Amino acid sequence: MRGPSSFGLALGIMHYRIRIPMALALLLSALLLALIVYWPGLQGSFLFDDFGSLPALGNSGPIDHWDVFWRYITSGKADPTGRPLTLLTFLLDAHNWPADPYPFKRTNLLLHLANGSLLYLLLAALGQRLGHDLRRARLAAALGSTLWLLHPLLVSTTLYIVQREAMLPATCGMAGLLLWLHGRQRLEDNRRGAGLVWCALGLGSFTLLGVLAKANGALLPLYALLIEVIVLAPRWPLPARAGRAYRLFLLLFTIVPAAAFLGYLGWTAIHGMLVGGTPGIRPWSYAQRLLTEPRVLLDYLRLLWLPRPFSSGLFNDQYVASTSWLHPATTLPAMLAVFVLIAGAWWQRRRYPALALAILFYFAGQLLESTSIPLELYFEHRNYLPAMLMFWPLGLWLADTRSLLVLKRALMLALPLALAWMTHTRAELWGNPQAQALIWARINPDSPRAQANAADVEMRTGHPQDAIRRLQQLLAKQPDQAQLVFNLIDARCMTGGIDSGDITVARKAMLGTANTGSLLIQWSERSLPLAISLRCPGWSPAVLLSLIDAGLQNPRLTAAGPRQDLIYLRGRIALAQHQPDRALANFVHALDLQVRPGMALQAAALLGAHEYPKQGLSLLDHYEQVRDQTMAPNIGMPMVHAWVLARQDFWPREVDRLRHQLTLDARASSNNTAVPVPLQSTTP
Repeated sequence: MRGPSSFGLALGIMHYRIRIPMALALLLSALLLALIVYWPGLQGSFLFDDFGSLPALGNSGPIDHWDVFWRYITSGKADPTGRPLTLLTFLLDAHNWPADPYPFKRTNLLLHLANGSLLYLLLAALGQRLGHDLRRARLAAALGSTLWLLHPLLVSTTLYIVQREAMLPATCGMAGLLLWLHGRQRLEDNRRGAGLVWCALGLGSFTLLGVLAKANGALLPLYALLIEVIVLAPRWPLPARAGRAYRLFLLLFTIVPAAAFLGYLGWTAIHGMLVGGTPGIRPWSYAQRLLTEPRVLLDYLRLLWLPRPFSSGLFNDQYVASTSWLHPATTLPAMLAVFVLIAGAWWQRRRYPALALAILFYFAGQLLESTSIPLELYFEHRNYLPAMLMFWPLGLWLADTRSLLVLKRALMLALPLALAWMTHTRAELWGNPQAQALIWARINPDSPRAQANAADVEMRTGHPQDAIRRLQQLLAKQPDQAQLVFNLIDARCMTGGIDSGDITVARKAMLGTANTGSLLIQWSERSLPLAISLRCPGWSPAVLLSLIDAGLQNPRLTAAGPRQDLIYLRGRIALAQHQPDRALANFVHALDLQVRPGMALQAAALLGAHEYPKQGLSLLDHYEQVRDQTMAPNIGMPMVHAWVLARQDFWPREVDRLRHQLTLDARASSNNTAVPVPLQSTTP
């Protein structure tokens, strides 16, 4: 579905006016065109954070009965809510893991098309509320939603599977605003009961649903408040009785939630700056983040209004934080520019309501992810919902046919096609993971993630020397990047082995890295068999152990979580070296740092799988002694998840099952009879 014939088909629909109004023809053309231009990207693969969320589909085996379903749907760790609505929608595409990425991407694309349609309905309603005639309101809505729907910046949301969690709040937001507007219209007709019910359904229910998809769904009341103040209140007053009830509704459903939200952000900023230091694993402070985000927001706006076929994509870990008002030099000008945009939009809200609403809606949509919450500095997907009204003022200008008619008609045709071409180009890249990795690495030369990703692709395609050159070049500038070292060792093993210089570089990285996350565990599990087999000259269990020990000396890895991972890996190495007692001692040490039943069962099962069932039983005995010290779940969905597990008696049943199997194995080993250990995941 590519080439001039596809564009011709879309244009033919747009100009078919005998039965289809122009606005509807444009919208249908945009939906078809979006389907066409995104289609190549559906062939892409899983990426980056996909591997942090989607494997939960198989943590307890196939999701084929209710017990597994409830364990899965409550397993989310992002946000206090765990984002269960997003997890639920993943079941549309797979019930187990590993899975095929195509169904996930297809669902994301369909959701994007649905969001474009909802946006059209919202913009059409807002246009009429501003007093524009029906034709202009609908045409402007079609243009605004078309430019949003086809914008290339949104590819990195739509085709990035895990960012369905950014798309669903948009769905809930648009649906909630439409229902709220419907309810307000009932109030204008003095139908107080029906109006309040619709308003509450829109803002109450869909705020809740949005939050269950991602925390920024909580911004829906603020969006409604902006629309009320800028568009509705000055033009559509309510009858006295309905007005009194509606003001109470606004207080409860918009003002109080918005004030609480803004208060939380303010408290986070003040508390973070007073405490000082860096939040968690971040290399910057709260104050530095607040100084940096205006630069980030202006860069987002530049990409929205001056789009290009390619951008930095997913890997923006090289983004430089502002350390003062004047470093970098763009810090203060960016802050002033953001202030001028917000203040100017508010000042001109009566004269230019659509433009003011689009600007204020955008900055309101960025409040959660671009202010004081210590998230990563930069991600393109943060623009998906905030930018939904961005092109509506342009649509209103183009739909005004009283002047410059020829120019405006030309722009109505040229702008969507230009965006479609860029989106198609970018989607093709998303459908080609190898080319995507290399281009992102070229665009982001200082991004460790981008370079590690590109090096991995080069190794998989038989070019390890290219990977080595790439990794060494960045390691010279960023020697504390452990992820680069892991890939460098893999590449060296493909080209003849590692030497003392590589080991020195690796130890230096482990001594200084800020965080290894799950990457160290995953890489070590993969590289340990290679070290045991001695198929890679210079790479041995002793060398791997020296890297683990360097990590244990790292002052940035003193928290219980990273230390538990490192000591657990010491146990894995001892186990691979047929030292069961040393492995047991390390597993016990790791368990005592953070008592987690999943970790205890996994380690005991590993001991059994390596034919050391007695040590496995000893580890279970130790777990029984310390299980009262099990880590308390965090507030929110983790507490619900813990309740579900307790309700299902999950951990006791798993411990009993594993203990029974290890006991059988221990008896069999005493009789020199092998009994296979049925290993299953112990992660609910």
